[in-house]
Amino acid sequence: MSRKSERLVNLTIALLATKRYLTKSEIFRTLEGYEGSAQTKERMFERDKDDLRALGIEIEVGSFDPLFEDEPGYRIKPESYKIQLTNLSHIDVALLSIAASAWQGAALDTSALSALLKLSSMGIESDLDSLPALAPRISSGSLDLELLTEAISKRDEIKFSYRGSDLSLTERNVRPYGFASAYGDWYIIGQDVERKAIRTFKSSRIAGDISTVKLSSGFDIPNDFQIQDYLKRQNTTKEAELKVRVGKAHALRIHSQLLNSDGDWESILCSFEDEDLFV
Repeated sequence: MSRKSERLVNLTIALLATKRYLTKSEIFRTLEGYEGSAQTKERMFERDKDDLRALGIEIEVGSFDPLFEDEPGYRIKPESYKIQLTNLSHIDVALLSIAASAWQGAALDTSALSALLKLSSMGIESDLDSLPALAPRISSGSLDLELLTEAISKRDEIKFSYRGSDLSLTERNVRPYGFASAYGDWYIIGQDVERKAIRTFKSSRIAGDISTVKLSSGFDIPNDFQIQDYLKRQNTTKEAELKVRVGKAHALRIHSQLLNSDGDWESILCSFEDEDLFV
């Protein structure tokens, strides 16, 4: 993991675990990676906040006492970080199960624990139970997540060959705003330079490697950008009736409807969107 990525993970862990707002000075003293002059640290922190927002993580700003003009502090509320689990398909449940296994361990790595111990020594309480066990080890296939994270952080353009619905390849130049895993694949969302519009790109349609292009003046991510808005798709739900043995296939049953049972076998009605993934 690059130092930039490690700093983002540790910042997220610290802001999730703290029971009160952390000031910038406390963050700079406790987290590794914030180095250099005061102005350099300020710029790094502002970039980090933008990067977390691009990933869908909102940082709350507040003060210790509303009656006094204290230095503003920052934190991430666990409830705002969590995914709203509504209307999940069986595929969603399976993916979340995979994700739950993949996101284990990093909340207890050396640098993260060091930051939390430093906060504790300063009298700032932390709550490890509020952490969703952050550790991005989930399989990304051939997609280079670290390259994308760096491109978003440095405001670099990315370039790749993209396969359209007619199987033809075109070169795309994109200013990346964010990326996310959904519907069994990874998606990149950003400004398509040639088409002058925000587009969503499915990673399985990318042919070859992604390269970065340095920009002299970078680019801005719109303040109202929300990655979830670009991951919505039309409802193409299908249904299948399956026979399963009583007491088996629990993950499949969570969002299925029981039709009938003969004691040993049960008929259930399952909803799905992608036939290949369902099979």
